[in-house]
Amino acid sequence: MLNKLLQHVSAAPTNPSPQQEAQQGFDVAALYEGPATTGTVTATGTVALDEKLRQAYFWIVNNAIISPYYDIEYNDGPATTFTLGDTKTTFTLPSGQSYSSFVLLPLLNFAVRKRCLLVGGPGRGKTASAILMGLLAGYSLSDVRRSMQHGQPQMTIADLLGNPLPADLVNADSMDSIRIAWRKWLSLRVKIIDEYNRIPTRTQSALLTLMGDNYAEILDQIYESPESAWYLTANDDAGGGTYQVIEALRDRIDVVVRALPFNTRFLQNLIDRIEQNYKPESLMPAAITFTESEIDQLGREIRAVALPVPVRRRLEFFVSQFEFLETAADQLEYKTKDVAKLAAADWGALTAGETGKDRLRDLGTQTRNGLSVRALLTILTFAKALAYFRGERIVSLDDLRQILPFTLHDKLVPDLDAAFFERPENIVFKADRIGWIRKLFDSACAEFDRLGLDANDPVGALQAEFELGLDGLSEAEVRRRLAAIERNIGEQAKGRKLYGHLYDDLLKLKYLHQRYTNYLRWLTYK
Repeated sequence: MLNKLLQHVSAAPTNPSPQQEAQQGFDVAALYEGPATTGTVTATGTVALDEKLRQAYFWIVNNAIISPYYDIEYNDGPATTFTLGDTKTTFTLPSGQSYSSFVLLPLLNFAVRKRCLLVGGPGRGKTASAILMGLLAGYSLSDVRRSMQHGQPQMTIADLLGNPLPADLVNADSMDSIRIAWRKWLSLRVKIIDEYNRIPTRTQSALLTLMGDNYAEILDQIYESPESAWYLTANDDAGGGTYQVIEALRDRIDVVVRALPFNTRFLQNLIDRIEQNYKPESLMPAAITFTESEIDQLGREIRAVALPVPVRRRLEFFVSQFEFLETAADQLEYKTKDVAKLAAADWGALTAGETGKDRLRDLGTQTRNGLSVRALLTILTFAKALAYFRGERIVSLDDLRQILPFTLHDKLVPDLDAAFFERPENIVFKADRIGWIRKLFDSACAEFDRLGLDANDPVGALQAEFELGLDGLSEAEVRRRLAAIERNIGEQAKGRKLYGHLYDDLLKLKYLHQRYTNYLRWLTYK
């Protein structure tokens, strides 16, 4: 009876929507459209992959991982809110289907095969969550446990990757003839590194190559590893552990998930596990495991989710806030925080030189860095995955808002000496990285609305005009467009303070100006 109860899979659809209800009727045209990519069932009668992903989530959150923290909130209408405590904390009861980040984020990482770091104190379910992801990929519990790599101070590259065969070392005439006994875990599509911050620095470098480029190398021998979902755990990721994690390895981590403490109101669940002598990971239903081809198909369907222009523009505006540093260089192109970092310049002296701007309004003053291309790719990938998980095929602004704190958790470095953090109501954000990033995004969206950029985006209009192509443009038309670009720059130069989004706009305009200038020169020559 217990086994039957724990192996029960939620009935479909787990997230009913009008779109799905409309698809329940039979339509002859559907016979010619191929397998469906959304909804409860496909054209072949099997459960659609997004629905299967949701069924996996609900089985884990209801039967395996005790995590009553529904911190990824969605609303279908007005939400009920309460104000609690001396700090006037807003407590929200979402009106839409909401989720626990500790379960959902590892699941999305499984779907897109990226790199997830699970952080929290011992015994909070980090390793258990990672093991469940291995079971979802169809591996046996014994295989998942045996393949897990346990970080420890004596771990060598050979311990991590494999050893050369002793006979080959003795008899080899060249390096090419030395065979390597590669570790079996390298071939798995779910890879788990427990306590990765206890691995020695030299071994971390080998792990970096495997995580970043999907290959291992020993004595000039190469092992090509399949694209995998990675799960790393750490009890303390703020400098703790036996070894400091190298910056390049930290940068490869795509999403950070915090394991929150056990809620004592769920103690009965633990009592049941003791009395009934069972472990949830040994009872995962076969119906929610994914084959290799299904995982590949998941990736294709997630990549096909659209990011509409209005959402993209708000992401562009948000990201543009952080890299610009007016005092970092003389030439506009080099006025960036990265230039200041590479020069090992005095950060306090540089930021103190930015006078005249509203240091509370300027979101860029709150960080010590901007965002890399890798970070942007991660944001886009996980935003698409979250929308897909919810049964949508278009990323919404809410999807973006919910995913940003987890993908930027270790990517945006706060400047805790900034004026923002000195205000009494903002001191909490010195510790609350998730809330701080959400507030940054909300503030950027409010500024976007204040500037009216949805309705009036001159730079966007010039870009759209350029994207129509240069072929067939007359000299007169090119000169008109060049004059329009110069007028726009002149408008921005009229006594305005420089902020990050203006910096990006100006460089975009310079790019357009240069493309038209080159084309005009070719026209004149022709």
